Amino acid sequence: QVQLVESGGGWVKPGGSLRLSCAASGRAFNMYAMGWFRQAPGKEREIVASINWSGGTTYYIDSVKARFTVSRENARNTVSLQMTHLKPEDTAVYFCAAAQQSSATMIGDEYSYWGQGTQVTVSS
Repeated sequence: QVQLVESGGGWVKPGGSLRLSCAASGRAFNMYAMGWFRQAPGKEREIVASINWSGGTTYYIDSVKARFTVSRENARNTVSLQMTHLKPEDTAVYFCAAAQQSSATMIGDEYSYWGQGTQVTVSS
């Protein structure tokens, strides 16, 4: 079992930056691949990024490549999403999730544990 709590959301102007954090409690955090998802109003949830157990492998959807960076600190049981050059279309509730495998995955169904989400609003 893993419990996940996100923080760091808020309002930012287009072009700005935000850093989301996800704190995990439970056992063997370093055995889980982690992912960041988002859900905009009226849209389905989509995966944004994934990171493997060690942090050595990361994947991103095309729309956030070169703008977002996912990282993790296993010693602190945390995973982060650094978001830069934010756009209005990045506005969504962002969720972190844990997959019961060590390899990074962009398949949403492979994630078993979810946080409650944090709102990110990009607007002028």
